[in-house]
Amino acid sequence: MTESDTKTAVPTVTLPCQFCGAWNRVEASRIPDRPKCGECAKPMLLDRPYPLTDASFDRVLGESAIPIIVDFYADWCGPCKMMAPEMDAFAAKHAGKVLAAKMDTDRNQRTAMLFNIRSIPTIMRFEGATKTAEHSGALKLADIERFAGLV
Repeated sequence: MTESDTKTAVPTVTLPCQFCGAWNRVEASRIPDRPKCGECAKPMLLDRPYPLTDASFDRVLGESAIPIIVDFYADWCGPCKMMAPEMDAFAAKHAGKVLAAKMDTDRNQRTAMLFNIRSIPTIMRFEGATKTAEHSGALKLADIERFAGLV
């Protein structure tokens, strides 16, 4: 066994900066520290649900080494508004273990149609680009944690 075989890969996520759009690879363990964008030096706000778009969805999921919980929602949806603070708390509490993300189904209809989103809020758990679980309906923090497999 060589020295490189004994080294463990550091889990990372690859995301576009919310401010300048530059793609950044971030070590998962650094997510709670609000790492800075390599291009514009603004903080990557990863301790809250990260906004995904049709354009970023596939790459973010495909290049993530930690599970991603995606909240599919719409701004006009009452149950979505009720669940938003629960997702915020989930993102802050588990930053670095999972990536909490959100996707507005009105603005990102391609992805919503691809995953056959018929009811919102719907949350999905992804391991890489593979969907491993799905739930429709608003959840409390403890229920989101169970869904994510964290309790």
